[in-house]
Amino acid sequence: MNDIDDFYSMKANQRNASYLLSLIPGMVCFTGNYLGNWFTASNIIFSILILGVFEWILPANTENENSNQDNALPEMILLLHIPLQIACVFGLLNGIFNQAYTGIQMVLAALSTGILSGTSAVVVAHEYIHRKNKLKKALGLLLLFSAGNVYFYTAHLKIHHKWVGTDKDPASAKLNENVYAFFVRSVWGQIKESFLLEKKQNSKLNGLVLQFIIQLLWLVILYMTIGYWAIIAWLIHSITAAFLLEYVNYVEHYGLSRQANERATEMHSWDSNQPVSRFFLIDLSRHADHHYYASKPYHTLNSYPNGNKLPSGYAGLFFVAIFPPLWYKLIHPRISKL
Repeated sequence: MNDIDDFYSMKANQRNASYLLSLIPGMVCFTGNYLGNWFTASNIIFSILILGVFEWILPANTENENSNQDNALPEMILLLHIPLQIACVFGLLNGIFNQAYTGIQMVLAALSTGILSGTSAVVVAHEYIHRKNKLKKALGLLLLFSAGNVYFYTAHLKIHHKWVGTDKDPASAKLNENVYAFFVRSVWGQIKESFLLEKKQNSKLNGLVLQFIIQLLWLVILYMTIGYWAIIAWLIHSITAAFLLEYVNYVEHYGLSRQANERATEMHSWDSNQPVSRFFLIDLSRHADHHYYASKPYHTLNSYPNGNKLPSGYAGLFFVAIFPPLWYKLIHPRISKL
């Protein structure tokens, strides 16, 4: 019995250590922003192209071994993302301030940083805002601020998890809806529904409005200290981050629906066990288990054998989803078999 316990403990430790991979995009982004020139495209190439290819090449990892008691490394990894994210954002702004890059290179740096914010920062923020600890929720809000996001906190916690797969959830993609139409509908719907919900629950302080004000103040600070190029870069970065967030929402629930009085099960989310999505995105792709148990730590999420499986991971499907006919051709046959 001890040998079996030792085996599962070793597997759990290996799983926890694999999440260190999630720090690599931040290191690539920081290096690119620091070196300037055409290195500013580094994280675009790495996170979208290279990782996208690996999603189709590497075999799936379906192992569920974990240890609820061994939280030290997974928690440390989450914390390390925070200074890395801040360093990348300020690296972008510092490069503009020092005129290390302008024009197309500045746009590439903003896109590269936006990709990091839309993946690493938002994903770690997603983990933190589900925690009961107030400090961790605050860290989640800090990361969302660094990604230029104002709506995800309220919309995800109070709307998406309650109404996922129903017409009441703006973040659930409908059958035959392309990613671009979904992006517009989802962002606007989440902002609108979050505002109305905050207004109903908080008569004096609307959290969504407060976050908008903070972002506007930040833009004023950027203009006064760096100039209008910083505002342009920040907006490119924020829109990129938002698009990637909504792209993930899109593939996580596309074409899956449920009744409002029906519990969300593994059949109402698309999972992926591809190693890139699992370990670079701290098991966000084990999305069904997350909807079963929203506060469950990422390193303990399980894969359900009978759940809906994507044909690749999030990075691998990006260039499929942005060409709607390819996406429909790939995913609709899977939906027809459900």
